[in-house]
Amino acid sequence: MLLGVDVGGTHTDAVVIGDGGVLAFAKVVTRHDHLLSSVHEAIEKVIENISPEEISRVNLSTTLTTNAIIENKIEDVCVIVSAGPGIDPGYYTMGKHFYNVDGEIDHRGSEIVLIDVKEVERVVKKSHKDGVRVFAAVTKFCTRNPLHENIIKDRIADQADFVTMGHLLSGQLNFPRRIATAYFNSAVWRLYNDFADAIKSSIESHGITGDIHVLKADGGTIPMEYSRKTPVESILSGPAASVMGIVGLCNISGDSIILDIGGTSTDIAVFADGAPLVEREGIELNANPTLVRALKTSSIGIGGDSAIHLQDNRISVGPSRLGPAMADGGSIPTLIDALNYTGHSSYGDIDKSRAGIESMQAKSSMDAKTIARSAIDYSVTMIYNEVQRIVESINQRPVYTIHELLSGKKVEPGHLYIMGGPANAMESLLSEKFNMQTEVPEHFRVANAIGAALARTTVEIELFADTEHCKLVIPNINVMKKISIDYTLDRAKQDAIEMLRDHLHTIGINEDENDVEILDSSSFNMVRGFETTGQNIRVRCQVKPGVMHRYRDILKQC
Repeated sequence: MLLGVDVGGTHTDAVVIGDGGVLAFAKVVTRHDHLLSSVHEAIEKVIENISPEEISRVNLSTTLTTNAIIENKIEDVCVIVSAGPGIDPGYYTMGKHFYNVDGEIDHRGSEIVLIDVKEVERVVKKSHKDGVRVFAAVTKFCTRNPLHENIIKDRIADQADFVTMGHLLSGQLNFPRRIATAYFNSAVWRLYNDFADAIKSSIESHGITGDIHVLKADGGTIPMEYSRKTPVESILSGPAASVMGIVGLCNISGDSIILDIGGTSTDIAVFADGAPLVEREGIELNANPTLVRALKTSSIGIGGDSAIHLQDNRISVGPSRLGPAMADGGSIPTLIDALNYTGHSSYGDIDKSRAGIESMQAKSSMDAKTIARSAIDYSVTMIYNEVQRIVESINQRPVYTIHELLSGKKVEPGHLYIMGGPANAMESLLSEKFNMQTEVPEHFRVANAIGAALARTTVEIELFADTEHCKLVIPNINVMKKISIDYTLDRAKQDAIEMLRDHLHTIGINEDENDVEILDSSSFNMVRGFETTGQNIRVRCQVKPGVMHRYRDILKQC
């Protein structure tokens, strides 16, 4: 059996999935000042009638790192970079402790200038005196040769609780993105690991001994123990759970829109030719581009608990959530209360919803029915406008799905999938506004937790080979080896797949080999004078993000 837990902005959901489909589910209020208690309570409820020892795997989606970065509740980081000639890395300064030291590795991985070890030691000593205990080491072209980053880490070791090395984050070349990614990774490291310790203890206290995995932004999972070194990958795991939930519950084909309407916000995703779109280069965090590969999603501050505002006889909804709906015991009317008033839903205490909406009449020339309808219209229009903006933006650039580049593709959605608590209540309203076929899947209230439960482990690696220097590097799994001068692109593809499978085995993952794919590959001649001296080869491959086929098939049969 699988246990999926999704820590959302308003509720924490949990589901247990087995051979009989969804065997149990639970929904509890998310306490942001104590996320662990929310997770503990959700697990406790969902396994009341389940044998814990039968749960073989736990998948967790969490808002922890995302919220910490957005709210700037992160730890100070000492960032040490070494760039060599070119653009001043000072343009990409992250945090209050940012230092550029001498040293240079060129684009082929050759050491041109030795790293200034004394300067590194001076920087580390100063930062330690300032109370900094986590570090990030990033050098240009570290993916071709991590020598300088390894030297920096060795010099930091006695003074640091943790060091992020840029070459272990991604094989992709982009120095500014790598700096930002390394900074954020170290900035949330302690927070994430304290949470991971508590989560592991909580799960074990319930008698669950299955493997624990964490959902990533790209819709895949990684083992929790492995994620401790790269907590930045858990950013935006909530929206990723939404997408995986729809993949697991629905048969999607063609171009589609996915709406996950929660209590605080609505997450929006787009599918092209039946597959979710991705941010291929990486997402932005606090306006800083990173190397965190993610499903392409967007959020808007409209949810079931979004407060209704009345000003100058005009109605608006959100983006603030000032507590639960009045139907749930809150003190301010929300979108759910408006839906209750118009009869689109019958959630909680309907009389309290009616009283809340009617109380707004005194501040307006509108009657209660008009106020409720205006709040609903406003919400539907805001969601519709955001979807149009996203689709228009997508169609201005090449379209990348989790599987491939769709050359010349124009996304024209014709199907709308809706999930989340208010999904049923808003289906007819959104269907009319979008003028397209609409579907609300079974278990729509806990579809996020289902998505988290079903998501399979995915890992990506990038292989670089230089036949002139007879060396091969796979940065993010720390592989360096000698190769022959006649090494070929075909051999590189074979090696990339084999080394990815070996890495999966090392971290305790056994995936269907048919799900390992080459994302892209290239080879070009290196020329010195008038002669070809070797080849520069690059291969990128991955285990595709997706859901576990066996359980997906069970759900669709139920």
